[in-house]
Amino acid sequence: MLKQELEQLASLYETADFLQGDPSFFMHQVTGEPNQETMAFLAAAISYGSRKQFLPKIEQMLSWSEGEPYEWILRGKYEKHICKDDNSCFYRLYTYKQMNLFLNRYQQLLQEYGSLKQFTIHNSQTTLEIIAKITAYFSESESGIIPKDTTSACKRLCMFLRWMVRDSSPVDLGIWADIIDKRTLIMPLDTHVLHQAERLGLIKSRNATMATAIKLTAEVAKIFPDDPLRADFALFGYGVNCKL
Repeated sequence: MLKQELEQLASLYETADFLQGDPSFFMHQVTGEPNQETMAFLAAAISYGSRKQFLPKIEQMLSWSEGEPYEWILRGKYEKHICKDDNSCFYRLYTYKQMNLFLNRYQQLLQEYGSLKQFTIHNSQTTLEIIAKITAYFSESESGIIPKDTTSACKRLCMFLRWMVRDSSPVDLGIWADIIDKRTLIMPLDTHVLHQAERLGLIKSRNATMATAIKLTAEVAKIFPDDPLRADFALFGYGVNCKL
């Protein structure tokens, strides 16, 4: 019964309409894989808290980049808008100075590897090890924008990888589908997903940790063995339907 319900919810919510009001919307507003990957990473980086607050910030970065976020980072054009000496608030706990440190490190990665995809290929192992490599790389900037390690659920990085890897989707881009098997992705876990998964009896833990995210992924893989993160849409839909 649960399997059928989640399959129906996934089909209902994984549509182009899902993009409206979701941070994944912005990666569809640029063209070319470098721009899509860069916009997706920027969007994922600040996607926490209220959507009404962080969506305008993502849109602002897209506007600053004039639809070319890859060049905006690679050429250091962001320094015109995000000053390294500005300690005022950019978004919630993030100052302009912190964002500058984060973008400086991102620029270094692009200059060294060409793209996050190439960085991932260079460090390609398991999905968890890839996330660990990304967190380790960005922890050197001490910006606090990217988690320092994989102790937490790293929800935003797991979400970014979902966007990059899952193919044949009206939401996810699938431009990394050739380097990472979508069956190895890890569920983007936040308090909302955790609550819905607990209500459905998929997990018992109330801690948003990587260990919990891996356990939940293993459970939904029993329902969606070829594409576990399809359950992300199902859990979203379950939450929406429960409020109706």
